[in-house]
Amino acid sequence: MRHQALNDLIARRFSAADVPVTKEPSGLLRSDGKRPDGLSLVPWQSGKALCWDVTVICPLADSYISDAAREPKSVAELAASRKEAKYAALDGRYMFVPIAFKNLGVPNASAKLLLTHLGRRLSEKSRESRETSFLFQRCSVLL
Repeated sequence: MRHQALNDLIARRFSAADVPVTKEPSGLLRSDGKRPDGLSLVPWQSGKALCWDVTVICPLADSYISDAAREPKSVAELAASRKEAKYAALDGRYMFVPIAFKNLGVPNASAKLLLTHLGRRLSEKSRESRETSFLFQRCSVLL
C-alpha cells in the first residue's frame, strides 16, 4: 500500500511540474514480465526519458538487518542497487532511477537527488520556494 501511494504521489508531482508520465509503461518489460513503476513521456535529462521504480523497505527484515546495524542509509542504497540490477537491461534511451525509501523515511541518494530536482521544477512553476520541502514531507507521511 505504501508503495502504491508513494508511486502515485511521484507521478502526480511530475504532472504538476508539466512533465507528462505514464505509470507501468507497457513497452518496457523485463525478461520476467515485470515493468518499472513509471516513465516520463518527454526527455528528462540528456535527451533521455526518465524511468523509475519505487520500493519501500523495512530495515528490520532479515535481508537488511545487518546492513541497517552498520549504516542506516545503507539499507536504502542496497535496495536501490538491487533495483538497478533488475533494470540494467533497459536500453540507452532511458535514464533509470531507483526510488528506495526505508519505512522510517530515509531515501537513497538517487531518489533524494531526483525529488530535489522535481521540487525545484515545481517551485519554478508555482513560485513557492518550499515545494521541495513539501514533496519530502508528503513522502515521509506516506511511509
